[in-house]
Amino acid sequence: MIDFTTFEGLDIRVGTVLEAKDFPEAIKPAYQLLIDFGPLGKLNSSAQITKRYAKKELIGKQVIAVVNLGTKKIAHFESQCLVLGAKDHDDVILLAPETNLPNGQQIV
Repeated sequence: MIDFTTFEGLDIRVGTVLEAKDFPEAIKPAYQLLIDFGPLGKLNSSAQITKRYAKKELIGKQVIAVVNLGTKKIAHFESQCLVLGAKDHDDVILLAPETNLPNGQQIV
């Protein structure tokens, strides 16, 4: 268990995927995403979502991500945020807002 203040420390935001590229250097199949978080800027993320999502269906899709975990280097790529999803067997289903929200909208 974590205490509530630990949870409050997470900065979870809405962003829109601008680019999705193959990431052949990743150990597990993944995409390199560029996500627009409005006033926070554009951040990179590595996401293991290749089983469920084609690259072109991700463009323009809004996602939920944690934006304050710092940078994680994966091969030559710097992942700057963590896109959130729910695991369904060996698949990941992205968390997304029910309706479009402004990029950078904080999740509370």
